[in-house]
Amino acid sequence: MASASNARADLAPGVSGYFRLAGRLTAILACLLGALALHGIWRLFRRPSPWPPRFLGAVAWLAGARIRVVGQPLKQNVLLLANHQSWLDILAIAGASGSTFVAKGELRTAPLVGWLCGLNDTLFVERGDRLGVAAQVEALRSALGGRPVTIFPEGTTGDGTALLPFKASLLAVADPPPPGLMIQPVLLDYGSATPEIGWIGGESGASNAIRLVSRAGTIPLTIRFLEPFDPAGLGRKGVAAETRRRMEAAQAGSAGQSGV
Repeated sequence: MASASNARADLAPGVSGYFRLAGRLTAILACLLGALALHGIWRLFRRPSPWPPRFLGAVAWLAGARIRVVGQPLKQNVLLLANHQSWLDILAIAGASGSTFVAKGELRTAPLVGWLCGLNDTLFVERGDRLGVAAQVEALRSALGGRPVTIFPEGTTGDGTALLPFKASLLAVADPPPPGLMIQPVLLDYGSATPEIGWIGGESGASNAIRLVSRAGTIPLTIRFLEPFDPAGLGRKGVAAETRRRMEAAQAGSAGQSGV
């Protein structure tokens, strides 16, 4: 039996794939120009701009993702905690909820990606800066009163077959939580496309993006916004444990339904 890496390596773009890639990238560029124009108008009148997360959601669709939303995302004073499989996760969650994200500091200087992150008010965390942790937590607390903020508590991408261990240290903002803050677990499921979505060992981010955007057909993605809960009194480890319990229950329920 071929390995998962070999199976996915066989999906490298052919001639038709590169034509598909060129068409989708052209559409994404046109979408970007339109979103920037609308974003500029909103900023000119000093209005909160909804266009960066809407643009990210549109890019997910143009890249081939077909998103089904189950449940209702809270719109403010909420920390969304989601499992993480692909860069598509960020685009899809932003489009579905209007969320901004907590991301590693290295992305701040990444060409184009860092600029797009900045437009969407991404909160960058310098993981090696132990002296700056308090300031970073305070910045995150300040952001939580407005639009949703998403954290991937696994701290990295998984293969989609099981949840990775949660890093409770990423949840310092909820220990203790700001007044009124709610935690909403978010479960992403790529269904039959799951084996193709993640990174192949040694695959670069650019190669992964090319492979997915040039992929024939569409990529099914179900986003389940689970029931939110109050984190008061739970502490970081308690929040991580309760979030994981709810995600695993939703995974089990989804698997049971698909097996019927």
